[in-house]
Amino acid sequence: MSGQPLSILVLCPHYVPDTAPTGEVMTAICERWTARGHQVEIITSLPWYQGHAVADGWSGRLVRTQREPWGRIRRWHPFPADKRRLSARAASFVGFTALAGVDAVIASGRCDVVFAMSPPLTLGAAGWAAAWRGRAPLVFNVQDVFPDAAVDTGVLRSARVAAAASWLERWVYRRASAITVLAEGMAVNVRAKLDVGVDPDKVVVIPNAADSDRITPTDRHNRYRAELGLAGAEATVVMYAGNLGHSQPLEMVVSAAERFADQGRTDVHFVVNGDGVARSSVMAAAERLDTLHLVGWQPPERLGEVLAAADLHLVLLRAGLGTTSVPSKVYSVLAAGRPVLASVDRGSEVERLLDASGAGTTIDPEDVDSFCAAVAHMTDHPDELVEMGRRGRAYAENAAGPQQVADRYLELFAELVGK
Repeated sequence: MSGQPLSILVLCPHYVPDTAPTGEVMTAICERWTARGHQVEIITSLPWYQGHAVADGWSGRLVRTQREPWGRIRRWHPFPADKRRLSARAASFVGFTALAGVDAVIASGRCDVVFAMSPPLTLGAAGWAAAWRGRAPLVFNVQDVFPDAAVDTGVLRSARVAAAASWLERWVYRRASAITVLAEGMAVNVRAKLDVGVDPDKVVVIPNAADSDRITPTDRHNRYRAELGLAGAEATVVMYAGNLGHSQPLEMVVSAAERFADQGRTDVHFVVNGDGVARSSVMAAAERLDTLHLVGWQPPERLGEVLAAADLHLVLLRAGLGTTSVPSKVYSVLAAGRPVLASVDRGSEVERLLDASGAGTTIDPEDVDSFCAAVAHMTDHPDELVEMGRRGRAYAENAAGPQQVADRYLELFAELVGK
């Protein structure tokens, strides 16, 4: 991509080696910006996502600076807090944002554009302060629409806190030069919150993407499957891999495993791979069901292996979240050549992706009976699963990859800087 090299100031909550999905997304984008010759300064947190504590080897200092030929990475203490304590998490976000925000304002004098990722919403405010100080445009990147997702899942129950978060959300939208979202459904949500007279075209859809060169279809009988005790077995593996949080109705997986066990269906094994607040409830069920396996967090370098081990992948979102979130793992599953059963809002980006690719089936969210019926039908037709996976891989190969996504952001930056 041609054009004058830019100096890009990035504020994001996670960055590799932190293991959060948004950190992997941001890292892939920044690496491609720097490969194009742009200068990038990244202000983020010390790695903490996996254990909700600063990772080994990173503690002991408030900030760590990593200098690179293309710029630098500044990692600030995130004041990690238990996910289940909303007030503590809010306080940690504010503390981290204050440190990152001051740093960003100081760095803003040498940037052409500021890119701030949400959640947390507070980074939008820090990004605006840096953009104002540096007289640069602010691009506000929305990975999940907050506070909608927290309210819809019941995590945020205080009307006052929700109102304050909504006010901050609109405040940042008003001041951003552009707002980028992952799907058209999210764009509709955000545009509805813009002030009267604000150009709705400032909301731009740029989806995340999987690297189909790095994630490729491989044999299902691999080391990960062997670790489950299924080496060489012809069992069908139905897998949920991702965050075990409030947004995911994992009780549906437990119910399906129970029903299949009651029917004597030992040929279908359910695997829940990940960590989060719902882990304990899944663990209790896994201890009494031989066909339900709970596996902890796996390092990113095992992603392709984990995805390949499943015959069918699950994407689960609670009702009402279809316009607030797009699970990025959908792109990875398609790249791995595996089919998807999605329990999500109708009309959501996930359903659109599966319809366009022919790589899976969508059912209404939180409908246990339909979910169990769909699992039974799909696992009873293994040839159809293989064909869905083949179509998903073909779609992923032709879709925009990380380089195209990174270039789309650069085009937006150039347009804003030119104005």
